[in-house]
Order: sequence, then C-alpha cells, then structure tokens
Amino acid sequence: MQTFWASILVFGLLIIFHELGHFIAAKRVGIKVHEFSVGFGPKLLSIPRGETAYNLRLFPLGGFVRMAGMDPGEEVEDEEKSYKNKTVGQRAAVIAAGPLMNFLLAALLLMVIFMVHGFPTPTTTIGKLVPGQPAENAGLKPGDQIIAINDQPVTRWEDITSLVNAHPRQPITVTVLRDGGKEKFKLVTAVNAGGQGMIGIYPRQEMRPLGPFAALYRGMEYTVRLSGLILEFVGRMIVGQAPAEVGGPVRIVQEIHTAVQLGFFYLLQLAAFLSINLGLFNLLPIPALDGSRLLFLALEGLRGRPVDPTKENFVHLVGFGLLLLLIMVITYKDILGLL
Repeated sequence: MQTFWASILVFGLLIIFHELGHFIAAKRVGIKVHEFSVGFGPKLLSIPRGETAYNLRLFPLGGFVRMAGMDPGEEVEDEEKSYKNKTVGQRAAVIAAGPLMNFLLAALLLMVIFMVHGFPTPTTTIGKLVPGQPAENAGLKPGDQIIAINDQPVTRWEDITSLVNAHPRQPITVTVLRDGGKEKFKLVTAVNAGGQGMIGIYPRQEMRPLGPFAALYRGMEYTVRLSGLILEFVGRMIVGQAPAEVGGPVRIVQEIHTAVQLGFFYLLQLAAFLSINLGLFNLLPIPALDGSRLLFLALEGLRGRPVDPTKENFVHLVGFGLLLLLIMVITYKDILGLL
C-alpha cells in the first residue's frame, strides 16, 4: 500500500508541476484556459473556478492544459485570449514552461534533501588511499584525521588540497590524529595532470545540512549536472556505446517501491531524477511532445507564417498514438522482466 500512495505522490507531483508551468505561462500572456486536467480518460472530479475547470481524470499517466484557440476548429469569443493570436515568442514560452517547471521541481526536491538530510561534504579525515601513491607509501591510513600540513593547521578539506597542490614534487609533513594521539609523516608529493602536488587520498564524506540559499544553489547545480549526464548517456545509447535501457510506468513503480523501502529521502531523490527525465523527454522534437510544438513554432518564426494547424494537429495526433503504442510495448517488456 505504501508503494501505491508513493506512486500517486510522485506521478502527481511530476504531472501537476509540468501542467502548472503551461498554465501559469498561459495566464501570464493572457490566454484563456478552459481546462487544467491531471490524468486522461473519464473525469473523476471537476472543480470549476472562474473560466477554468480543474479536473482529475481516471488514468494518472499524464495531464493537459486546454487553452482557447489551440483547436483549429474552435470558435473563440474573445480573440485576444486565444492561443493562436499570441506572438511566436509568447506561445513558445507557454510550451517551454512545462518542461522548465520539471527542472524547477527537481531543484526544489534536491533543496529539501540538502536542507534536512544534508549535503555530502568532504572532511579532513582520510576515507580512502590511492594504492602506490605517497600517502600510502608513507604509512597514512583511512580514518586518520589530518590536522596540519607543514605545521599549518587545517580545518577543511579545501585547506588540505590548497597546501598539497602548492608543493608539487616537494617534501611535506602531514600531522594526523590517530587513536587519540598525534603522529607526523614525512613524504614527497607526486604531481597530477595539472602540474599540482598530490599525495593520493580521498576524504571521508559526511552529510551536513545546508541553509536554504546554499541548498537551493546546490539543488540547481545538481539538476544541471544530472541533465548533462542523462543527455550524455542518451547520446551514447543512440550510437550504440551504451545499452538501450528504457523503462515505462511499471518499471517506475518498481523503482518507487525500492525507494520506499530505503526511506523517504531516497524517494525524493528518485522523484527529482524522474522530473529531470520528464523535462528532457518533453523537449525532444517528437510529435505530441512539447519539443515538437516548439519546433513548429521555430518553423513559423523562420517562415513568417504558421504551419497549417490541421496538418500540425494531425502530426501530433499520430505522434500521440505512436507514443501510447511505445508505452504499451515497454510496459509489456517490463512485466515480462518482473515475471
């Protein structure tokens, strides 16, 4: 039951934030929004507020924001509030806002993790030694706490790297705390690829809670870094340098189940990772996705006139059908994997 509610929470967060991006941007540029829906299929709940109906639908595998003027055959009472009568830039902002909100959600989830659970921070205690490097050869051990380099006190990992880097191929003295007593080790540093001194140690990491602004910065930094790693992996997958591992809803629920067993913060990490994936996936130029709509808008900007709306909608309709078919194939494969 925990997995069920956790899945509802994760899917709900991803969908609501994505559609909220479209919704807020549409309102900002003056577009009338008929419907804000979470899920597809028959309505389970509908709450009308102003000119918008907020709906919960049966199948929670997506959502949509239905704006005035997006359907070519729709007659809009107030043309000023029509999607099709807004500038290319305004329409592009509305479409791009969905994926961007997924990146924002990921950053906020990571921010919460770093504020409450902590951020992995290097300490002055040795966590691991590089075999054959000066530190190991001199007799240093994992668990030694470095308190001075050349008799200069150090309190942060950055202090250690700064002093060691400044002495390439030079003798230094490392003072450590070991078993409650002080010990000194003399060694000659090696040189790394950048010409700086090194002794071959890795720090022991500990989780330290960050303040709100530092946590938000780290959350944004990690979101950008993870996006880059995902794009790199997709590129390697396309050229055959990495296995083509694609999971559907069943695989995601399986991963959510594992995260629930590990703890709440692992679930938040998974949700952040999935939100980044959703943002990137929606930016791909695949029919029915936001990336495809942005591509049509780019063509309109270059040509100076829009693509025939009927033809564009047909492309998106076909693309949506193919996406559903792909989801079914992936789901079937995931179920076979479970069996």
